Amino acid sequence: MYNDILSFIRNTFREPEGFIPLHAPHFGGNEKKYLADTIDSTFVSSVGAYVNKFEEMMAEITGAKYAIATTNGTTALHLALVAAGVGYGDDVITQPLTFVATANAIAHSGASPLFLDVDKDTMGLSPVALKGFLQANTVLKDGKCINKGNGKRIAVCIPMHTFGFPCRIDEIAAICEQYNIILIEDSAESLGSYYKEKHTGNFGLMGTFSFNGNKTVTCGGGGAIITNDATLAERLKHLSTTAKVPHAWEFSHDEVGYNYRMPNLNAALACAQLEQLDDILANKKELAAIYASYFANSEINLVQPIQNAIANNWLHTIILPTPEARDQFLKLSNTNKVMTRPAWTLMNKLPMYSHCQHANLSNAKWLEERLVNIPSSYRPFANTA
Repeated sequence: MYNDILSFIRNTFREPEGFIPLHAPHFGGNEKKYLADTIDSTFVSSVGAYVNKFEEMMAEITGAKYAIATTNGTTALHLALVAAGVGYGDDVITQPLTFVATANAIAHSGASPLFLDVDKDTMGLSPVALKGFLQANTVLKDGKCINKGNGKRIAVCIPMHTFGFPCRIDEIAAICEQYNIILIEDSAESLGSYYKEKHTGNFGLMGTFSFNGNKTVTCGGGGAIITNDATLAERLKHLSTTAKVPHAWEFSHDEVGYNYRMPNLNAALACAQLEQLDDILANKKELAAIYASYFANSEINLVQPIQNAIANNWLHTIILPTPEARDQFLKLSNTNKVMTRPAWTLMNKLPMYSHCQHANLSNAKWLEERLVNIPSSYRPFANTA
């Protein structure tokens, strides 16, 4: 059966023998033109017209009032945490089924990750797990949510929209509001994803995005923060540019800042990619329909967005029936030059986060043992191209 799946994937990508990547970038627009413009302008670093244009485009695409460009998704999340006032002695709730950057950004801010379980159908943070933990383990004191187990403030909650599938973010937002916890969405993988007609990243105080080489659209390395708070947006931009006080020639900095501003070269590439976002999403939607039809009557489950959610189809995800089946499929596919990958190792299993507090993580463990991402690249010959 697994050989049949590989043959189907090869036919779908029209690649009978060669290597099929998991997700290759697609450059089909003005990338070279905009890069040449940037080089000709000599403004290749963080000051340049394309950085501002990128921010305007991101705000328009997501429906947010403001977007702030950063060097990558990790720095976007770190900067958002700093701007939210997170620091040493704080806890930050997140999910264990995530890329390590989520936990690393929390650690960079000086806080400790606190891992709660995910929902099997969204692969994102479970509002039931969140509510249950907060009810049993916290108390509100002076307007702060205090972890009764260690006395720390639970400052922020960071759910992730895993592989571009929106989690039940409205329920999570309501719980966070009830417990005075700031909500920051890790939307690194979900550009073009919506929940209840609202783009991901807009349900909390801030949302962060990544434009790494394997994302739906890429600029090699880049990130963004979106927010609807004007004062916060101004502070984020200030912090990202080494907290330099604006002046024609003097170098004065009024607080500890970060060199996190996206370079103009990357922004030029990002703008060209964002111009093609609708086409890329349509192309990937077509691939999703092809996979859905193929796996419809299979013992293998293709993950689908939940009701009221639209996924960007960044990485198509299948659930194998057993851990042994997952291992067999991973070995067979990669040996035969069809790139597939398992879920990340759960964050609480990594040595640097093994000491961090966590609740029951049975759903995350179940997914970790069965989940596989299959080839999800843009197909240039598709009907939507």
